[in-house]
Amino acid sequence: MSSPITYQDVLAARERLRPHLAPTPLRHYPLLDQAVGHGIHVSVKHENHHPTQSFKIRNGLNAILALSDAERARGVIAASTGNHGQGLAYAGGLTGTTVTICVPEGNNPSKNAAIRALGAELLEIGASYDETIQGCARIREERGLTLVHSTNNAHVIAGAGTMTLELLEQDPACDAVIIALGGGSQAVGAITVARERKPSLGVYAVGAASAPAQFESWQRGERLSGLPVATFAEGIATGSAYEMTFDALREGLAGFVTVSEASMYQSIRDLINLTHNVPEGAGAAGFAGLQALAPKLAGKRVAIIMCGGNLAERDLQRALAS
Repeated sequence: MSSPITYQDVLAARERLRPHLAPTPLRHYPLLDQAVGHGIHVSVKHENHHPTQSFKIRNGLNAILALSDAERARGVIAASTGNHGQGLAYAGGLTGTTVTICVPEGNNPSKNAAIRALGAELLEIGASYDETIQGCARIREERGLTLVHSTNNAHVIAGAGTMTLELLEQDPACDAVIIALGGGSQAVGAITVARERKPSLGVYAVGAASAPAQFESWQRGERLSGLPVATFAEGIATGSAYEMTFDALREGLAGFVTVSEASMYQSIRDLINLTHNVPEGAGAAGFAGLQALAPKLAGKRVAIIMCGGNLAERDLQRALAS
């Protein structure tokens, strides 16, 4: 199977991260079992319990720790809708690295505030994430900075893979994991680890129906770009499939479903009520996806990934009102 990383890359990432990040909890909630039905045992991997409330601290911290001294000295730049930016900003603070984060105009204000509070420079560029990526590339050239792409970076993907290492240590009997798919770092990390540690583990992806680029690319077997994006879940608001993750996703995913905006809002409410955690849209997508996949996963032990908890107040209000 095509993969941009190896299992050894993930093990190396875990050693880099071990002094800085504690494992996140994997918790079973019987109320989620009841809500989903079909005899499914549901656990939640709480990546929202990281210092930046997102799994992407694994990605950004591993990537910056893996840079050479010269690369760090130049300063780091990245495009982000928020969580990758927070992870890099946090890592910059730990390592003394100057970090610049480019976000789309109108981005989640709470994520913007957190990036600034962690000490990074924040630039709002472009009406969409794809435009932000283009603006980020321009600034990188002008300033001579080191780019840490949110997806097309092997150390980013390897960092994400450490989540699945933990999950399989916490529940070796897990049958399937359901992951919200933005760029694909977490899913490709899971596929890579599963191939070595538990080949029977099914890795399923969930996307937003209103941001279908990854899903349609997977279905068609070709990498698409420039597709419309109209989801509030900025963590999966991608208009393109990514070069470094596409082949591994196409070959390694056990399945892929898309979910509506309404189902993600409903899943936010359900997870608040049933787990007493507040997920962001992408963090709730796994639960929405599980409900769509439930007949296929009947009787299985399933982990859903609460990949982030940085929900904007405006989206919380909409979730509670809808």
